Amino acid sequence: MLPKLKTFFIECRRVLKITKKPTNEEFVSIVKISALGILVIGLLGFLIQILRTLLFKV
Repeated sequence: MLPKLKTFFIECRRVLKITKKPTNEEFVSIVKISALGILVIGLLGFLIQILRTLLFKV
């Protein structure tokens, strides 16, 4: 168990070394794309719910 934990921390440190803080432009782009994805998934779920309600009136 201990060697796995040590390997995990070594990998985490390696990943943190090569990552960088995004610029403001990159951050805004990520937020816009994420918001668009959430909106699309929400609309899809809403449309499915509407169709289910209309097709299976009980």
